[in-house]
Amino acid sequence: MAKPDKNTDRVKSTGAVDNADTVGADVDAPASGKGRPTPTRKQREAANLRPLVSNDRKAAAKEARAKMAVEREKARVGMAAGEERYLPQRDRGPQRKWIRDYVDARFSVGEILIPLMFVVIFMTLIDNANVQFFAIVALWLFFAAAIADGFLLGWLVKRKLGAKHGEANVQKGSRWYAAMRGMQLRMLRLPKPQVKRGQFPD
Repeated sequence: MAKPDKNTDRVKSTGAVDNADTVGADVDAPASGKGRPTPTRKQREAANLRPLVSNDRKAAAKEARAKMAVEREKARVGMAAGEERYLPQRDRGPQRKWIRDYVDARFSVGEILIPLMFVVIFMTLIDNANVQFFAIVALWLFFAAAIADGFLLGWLVKRKLGAKHGEANVQKGSRWYAAMRGMQLRMLRLPKPQVKRGQFPD
């Protein structure tokens, strides 16, 4: 019977150890060459998703809208109070302010034209020809009186401004500006009246 070769056993033992080391190295090696596992398709899609508008831009737009709302409210309050920087071009200037104060200090026939029109409309609904006729005639007479009062108001304003600033320096459109303000209800005028009845400007 042949004896086992010791050299052969040593070679086999060495080869088994090398194979075990190789298997262990394969198990311990990372799944990716970059030291991390390859991401799945869902992970890649989730990473690529980005909001169309960033949160910072949304917050900035919201803050800008809030500031604009505050500025609009300030402009509304400023215009109602007659602050020069908030007034439209047609209402600006010392002469326009003087006209507003003069008109607001007096009673104008045109102030009650709108309320009277509602009264006339109500009276025309009454099934009485005499009442309807009277309402229509009264409305036209009152309308004529409002127009006459508007002409008078414009003439007074122009004469007083001419005496105060000189005829050549009277701002154009002053008569029309005064007449149109006199046709409005006092509570609806813009800018709001800054003087009481009878408190005429100098």
